[in-house]
Amino acid sequence: MEEKNRRTLVTCALPYANGPVHIGHLAGVYIPADIYVRYLRMKGKDVLFICGSDEHGVPITIKAKKQGVSPQDVVDKYHSIIKDSFTGLGINFDIYSRTSSKIHNENASAFFKKLYDDGKFITKETEQYYDTEAKTFLADRYIVGTCPRCGNPGAYGDQCEKCGSTLSPEELLDPKSALSGSAPIKVKTKHWYLPLDQYEGWLREWILQGHKEWRSNVYGQCKSWLDGGLQPRAVSRDLDWGVPVPVEGAEGKVLYVWFDAPIGYISNTKELLPDSWEKWWKDPETRLIHFIGKDNIVFHCIVFPSMLKAEGSYILPDNVPANEFLNLEGDKISTSRNWAVWLNEYLEDFKGQEDVLRYVLCATAPETKDNDFTWKDFQQRNNSELVAIFGNFVNRAVVLTQKYFGGKVPANAKPESIDTETLQSILPVRKALEGYIDTFHFREALKEAMNIARIGNKYISDTEPWKVAKTDMDRCASILYTSLQICADLAIAFEPFLPFSCEKLRSILRIGLSAGFDHRKGEGDPTVNFFRQGESRALHTVGEGETPVSEYPISVSWDDLGRTDLLTPGYALGEAELLFSKIEDSVVGAQIEKLKASKKANEKAAAAAAAKVVEPQKPEVSFDDFAKMDIRTATVLEASRVPKTDKLLCLKIDTGIDKRTIVSGIAEYYTPEQMVGKQICILANLAPRKIRGIESQGMILMAKQGDGKMRIVSPEEVLTNGSQIG
Repeated sequence: MEEKNRRTLVTCALPYANGPVHIGHLAGVYIPADIYVRYLRMKGKDVLFICGSDEHGVPITIKAKKQGVSPQDVVDKYHSIIKDSFTGLGINFDIYSRTSSKIHNENASAFFKKLYDDGKFITKETEQYYDTEAKTFLADRYIVGTCPRCGNPGAYGDQCEKCGSTLSPEELLDPKSALSGSAPIKVKTKHWYLPLDQYEGWLREWILQGHKEWRSNVYGQCKSWLDGGLQPRAVSRDLDWGVPVPVEGAEGKVLYVWFDAPIGYISNTKELLPDSWEKWWKDPETRLIHFIGKDNIVFHCIVFPSMLKAEGSYILPDNVPANEFLNLEGDKISTSRNWAVWLNEYLEDFKGQEDVLRYVLCATAPETKDNDFTWKDFQQRNNSELVAIFGNFVNRAVVLTQKYFGGKVPANAKPESIDTETLQSILPVRKALEGYIDTFHFREALKEAMNIARIGNKYISDTEPWKVAKTDMDRCASILYTSLQICADLAIAFEPFLPFSCEKLRSILRIGLSAGFDHRKGEGDPTVNFFRQGESRALHTVGEGETPVSEYPISVSWDDLGRTDLLTPGYALGEAELLFSKIEDSVVGAQIEKLKASKKANEKAAAAAAAKVVEPQKPEVSFDDFAKMDIRTATVLEASRVPKTDKLLCLKIDTGIDKRTIVSGIAEYYTPEQMVGKQICILANLAPRKIRGIESQGMILMAKQGDGKMRIVSPEEVLTNGSQIG
């Protein structure tokens, strides 16, 4: 489809600058986008690659308050970490800017003002939670309480991160302000809304009729939203961090982050290309592609297109290839629980193995359903696929060429049909590979690229040039000639997926690459967010209008994939080196232990939080009802475990009235030895009942924390057994 367009604008969801980027972000958004951009550019297409940090919104203000710093301090820290991490993995945007920039502030304000002046908004006065002590309105994330679904005491007003339920503040049990701890009240406030219901008919036609080619998960979610009926959505909120609402009477209000963030794509394009940005956003010959995760589908397929439609002069997205979620070791990735593999830490722990992560995350990409990342699978895919198939084939072909032909490409002296058939079998693989990338099926495309390595590996194993060399050097020459042509094919086919390894492979083969051009140079005076010279990794493109210069006599492009004469006889190869190295058990074991430590810390923190939870007061009882309970002191004389149970102790006690037996579920907290001689309080007149065949005559008084931990209630000093309590 991109053949019909003069240019392609690719945007990636703006990562939220309250933490580093993790593997879920990479698998869902950034690696697929980078593959697509590299592929199009290798085919000579004009592509603009836009991203930046999303730096507004409540979670950032919460983190700033917790750390005792300003929101700007928080976003400055993480913007730098995220930007450097992307570069470290070879994801080279044309610009990586930020929504706290001056140009974005001006652009988002102007966008709002245009819609405001055109009468595209409606106003509503609603009741929202207000903290009377902090004297501020509370966003949903600033309200905490107990989840009505799972009982988690630390649920937010918009979501419970323990069970994943979407919530509203009204659903929380015992809601409190995260700022002061006080109970919030409802106060009236006025805001502007985008009436999405007015765009529902148009959206139905545009998406449900016009974009049936979209991924089923994207199309299905859009249909679900539309079938449920769209409602007006607030574009402003009461907050002091963000883009101020640029109209009179809007003091203390900012643009809602969902409204201002997608405008960041436009702002970042304007920043990079101040003279020509409009052709990327307003020319119908531009194709717009949004790469996002499934949590952003509604914003990029329904909300942002409605904003662009309301403005009236912008193009709309042609495709939104959203992925589902990637889990980690069977559990949902969570920033707040530190249950993640962070990109910046991976780059430190696995230096020189950037492509292993790129490969595994593409191979396990959650394209239409959630998938799971495990360190064992990471190790297995590296060792069994990258090392044993791709790396093994290239190494055998190059090492044998050095051994038998002095490191020069041998002549195709004695070809056989197997050689021709093998090389010809790559052409249908190329066609399949292209078809998958063109339709955003990157996992299947990667399989096709690896199939070329499988073809080569099988060919060299079947022909056994190390044996043939003993009797027929001409035939050995043809086998290695054919093998080296396949190596050159691999250097092309894997470039979008594994740019670091392909760079190394081309160095071994001494061939250059025509990888297309980028727009990183920009227009006019560079801003602080422009990439500086050399601020890239595995970037193989040249600037727009520049001619690629190769240090080698031979240079290849995507169009050369499948050719049978890429390397000419007599051409000198470089030194052989391993493309990939085996990952040992100890390496992944250390990563698994790191996750176990995170889980242990989470459990400890959850237990501590649960211990502080106080159950609500029970319904009132009359004094007469209370007076019916005969609570007395008693001393434990004997104690033993109840057979075949884990929780029960059988206690013989002296009540001062009599000696009796009580069965109590306290074995988790006390041993029989600890109980003997202990003075306790009992409900003496509780009707007896049999427990595990033992008649229990009373109940011990226990104090129970929110986490379930129990402790015996005892007198401050020893009293006469049978002393009444009341």
